[in-house]
Amino acid sequence: MNMTSTHNPGISGDLIVNLKDVPFLELGTGTSIKLLRYSEETGDWVLWVSMQPGATFAPHWHLGHGQYFVTKGELLYDVGSAPEGTYGYEPIGSRHNEARCEVPTEYLFMGHGAVAFTDDAGDVRFIMNHEFLRDLSEQNISADISKQGA
Repeated sequence: MNMTSTHNPGISGDLIVNLKDVPFLELGTGTSIKLLRYSEETGDWVLWVSMQPGATFAPHWHLGHGQYFVTKGELLYDVGSAPEGTYGYEPIGSRHNEARCEVPTEYLFMGHGAVAFTDDAGDVRFIMNHEFLRDLSEQNISADISKQGA
């Protein structure tokens, strides 16, 4: 069990993580994440997401399913509004033209596979998966998932 303040999100086995022990990583204009866990074996990953008013996600589609729970604010996207206290499920193949927030918003996101981020023409800009998140956490890459970055 990992009980130290040094967080290793790719650890195998039991894991206990305090948000205070995980640094924020920038993921585009107004969006920061904390990488809580990723699995090389399953491709799963877990993020704490913090979005500032006006933050957006570019068009994307889910190559694996995803789940989220909003703890603060409101996430707005194609399928509707997800205010504080909302659980959401996004099946494989879900496509979203844009997700955004108008107030400070925080949520837990559990990804089960990859998400493809595209530009407005539908061309893939990058794939967010456990390897992408690992490289981002090791500061080997940077990315802008915002609509402005598309």
